[in-house]
Amino acid sequence: MDKKDYLTNYYEGYEENGRLISRHGMIEYLTTMKYVEKYLQPGMRILEIGAATGRYSHALAQKGYCVDAVELVEHNIEIFKQNTTPGETVTITQGNAMDLSMFEDDTYDITLLLGPMYHLFTTEDKRKALSEAIRVTKKNGIVFAAYCMGDASILSYGFVRGEIYHIIEKCMLNPETFDTFSNPWDIFELYRKEDIDKLRSEFPVTQLHFVASDGYTNHMRETVNHMDDRMYELYVKYHLATCERPDMVGYSHHTLDIFRKESSYESFN
Repeated sequence: MDKKDYLTNYYEGYEENGRLISRHGMIEYLTTMKYVEKYLQPGMRILEIGAATGRYSHALAQKGYCVDAVELVEHNIEIFKQNTTPGETVTITQGNAMDLSMFEDDTYDITLLLGPMYHLFTTEDKRKALSEAIRVTKKNGIVFAAYCMGDASILSYGFVRGEIYHIIEKCMLNPETFDTFSNPWDIFELYRKEDIDKLRSEFPVTQLHFVASDGYTNHMRETVNHMDDRMYELYVKYHLATCERPDMVGYSHHTLDIFRKESSYESFN
């Protein structure tokens, strides 16, 4: 079974839309949109790489932006098309984040790479995906790259759910350093901030924000899901006030690395 087959099997049995519309899942969505909207200006062109079922692409198209989307998994593309509403200026193309040759250099004002880095397992593949996202972005354009964090998973899946010995036995975790190791059949690649910083440092970009997209939310998802509206509003306010604090980001299940492209593609290809 190749890497695409593992992803296809996973997403055919997973409700991606539901993840981002649950109360706890909405924290990641609200946070990401808050930072995207910080850089939006009228007339901007947006590319979403690994768009899944289109939660972000459709939301931005409904705000009047021209959005092109790329997605690998056919099942997700079918749902993406079903979710398209009249008036949206949005396209969807089947493709791989590591090869965006269908798009020209320096084309997009904002590029969203909100899923592919979850599912790439070699340094070479990760570099290719980042390189392609940066290549198609205009000089001074903004790239948003999302990651899954290792320590949050060790705590919630390993210790809280009691799977820690199992993942050590599967050689997915070093019991001395607590570094994590993933393979394509594990579906998700896990990171620490220093891994993300190292990847980004190889490109001519300037980091603008490093954001804990869901912060501590997934560790207390049942509590968040049962909050009344008043408390939930206060929790969202708390999260947004603390999501860039360096002492908080490692506890987040998802993080968002936001950076600006500083030079044209020719200078680093």
